[in-house]
Amino acid sequence: MIGVGFTRDKRPILADVDWEVSDGQRWVVLGANGSGKTTLLRIAALYEHPTAGTVEVLGRRLGQSDVRRLRHRVGFVSPALAQMLRPRLRAVDAVMTARHGALEPWWHDYSDADRSRAESLLERVGAGGLGDRIMSTLSSGERQRVQIARSLMSDPGIMLLDEPASALDLGGREMLVADLADLAADATAPPLVLVTHRPEEIPAGFTHALLLRGGGVHAQGPLERVLTSEALSGCFGLPLELEHRNGRWHARGA
Repeated sequence: MIGVGFTRDKRPILADVDWEVSDGQRWVVLGANGSGKTTLLRIAALYEHPTAGTVEVLGRRLGQSDVRRLRHRVGFVSPALAQMLRPRLRAVDAVMTARHGALEPWWHDYSDADRSRAESLLERVGAGGLGDRIMSTLSSGERQRVQIARSLMSDPGIMLLDEPASALDLGGREMLVADLADLAADATAPPLVLVTHRPEEIPAGFTHALLLRGGGVHAQGPLERVLTSEALSGCFGLPLELEHRNGRWHARGA
């Protein structure tokens, strides 16, 4: 995206954002609440149109392509999409229906191969025993695993995750971070973008960081060069100390 801006109700949310995600990269987007992280991801996921600038997703320019078709190639995990899944839906059906970008299995015809792929994706994210469970009986962490499996169903060209650990307890968060680290290490996985406001949620293996402040780019580039105590303090507007050990990041007030 180049020069991207977004205004809602005359209030600027994003301004002059330049950002590019390339093959093999794993990005974390960090910033305080209200910094524009979710809006940026919704634009990248083709659920919002920018007020200014140009956006290309998987080689197609927004405004010149059929977004309904293009969305099928974008794996998107967000609280809003999770709430759209019927509570009585089985986990395997929640994954399988993503093949057509649907929410219910009766909207389209599915083959045994589709169901087998959905089951294998649940296995891939550590949720192999959940296929026949209904969504309302799953824990928050289990539902997030199902969402990640769902986002992989259509062989996406990019995966976008909007604060996937926000509703998880400590154990659930650590399991999710481990799952995302495994996904980041998978050479066959598409580029990944993770939105969070906690450095502790950055999985091992992530390569780049984009720091947002007040809707603009505060810093971006390779993770270990960009993510410093100074940059994080400026991003959140208070003095912070950042540590990196054993592949994980930890921040606290200075």
